Amino acid sequence: MNLDSTKAEAGMGFASWCGLLALLAALGICWQLRELLIQLFGAVVIAVALCGLVSKVEQQFCLKRWKALLISLFVIFSLAILLTALLVPPFVEQFSELLTQLPKALSYLAKLSNTFLLRIGQSNDFNISGGLKPLLGFAGNLGAAALQTLFVLAVAVMITAQPSGYYQVAVSLAPSFYRKRFSLVLISCGKALKSWMFGVLISSICVAILAFIGLSLLGIKLTIANAILAGMLNVIPNVGPTIGTIFPMAVAILQSPWKAVAVLVLYVFIQNMESYVITPSVMHHQLKLLPGLTLAAQVAFTLIFGPIGLLLALPLAVCMQVLIRDLLINDFLDGLKRPLGA
Repeated sequence: MNLDSTKAEAGMGFASWCGLLALLAALGICWQLRELLIQLFGAVVIAVALCGLVSKVEQQFCLKRWKALLISLFVIFSLAILLTALLVPPFVEQFSELLTQLPKALSYLAKLSNTFLLRIGQSNDFNISGGLKPLLGFAGNLGAAALQTLFVLAVAVMITAQPSGYYQVAVSLAPSFYRKRFSLVLISCGKALKSWMFGVLISSICVAILAFIGLSLLGIKLTIANAILAGMLNVIPNVGPTIGTIFPMAVAILQSPWKAVAVLVLYVFIQNMESYVITPSVMHHQLKLLPGLTLAAQVAFTLIFGPIGLLLALPLAVCMQVLIRDLLINDFLDGLKRPLGA
């Protein structure tokens, strides 16, 4: 009897060690494949948005899934082409001029402050031997980014075409006794992502409109480019609005120093409106993230995944919050019934 129990304990100990080694190996593989995993997550985020649109078209017109998907993609591409034709030409023209204003603004600040900035070399001569290599590197990075974007979009469309199949695959990765609960957790993650995307879309549009109106009233040049940049960079909290303030201030300071201060006040006002009025109004019943946790998530995911981690930090934080709340807190920590001191 003792021999059998000893063998059983040894077998359980061996199984535990094997499970731990398997877990460590899985974590090592995930770390090596982290760039692929973050791209797949980006595809899932896009697929969640597409699934909402496709499902509405499918139900509204009683169409098959693939027909609703084709109609949705056609509408999206048509709107993208229309917005590109209307906004991109003035944006590109103004943005190129905006980039030329930045060195001028820095030079103007250096003259005003009379500091060591005056001694920074501002030569615009292009050295072919030294400038060709960075140019080729930039072209290579741009091509790689384009291929990664196409991959993410292709995977997103594939997931949207058959969401139930991929959903079942994700559920089957959980232990058999926990699959029913895990399926509900995945549904909660999907709802949280939809709520976040809807809130970000509305808030970004409002920020762009407010920036356009405010800069127009102040008489700041390149209003369209700065307003579109403000809306686009609003997707990245904390960091994005700060970067978006630099461009209009660079243009304003060349017109008048007081206008640069006015632009700074305007953007602080817009961000407070977005943080305390627009976003709470849009997402008052939705998932909320604490500012400190948001900033920590941005830093952590940027260090792990790079620039794409900064872009996807918020949806990652949204899913992490749902998983921690439902899996760790509700199912594990709240399920512990041991009394204190036991």
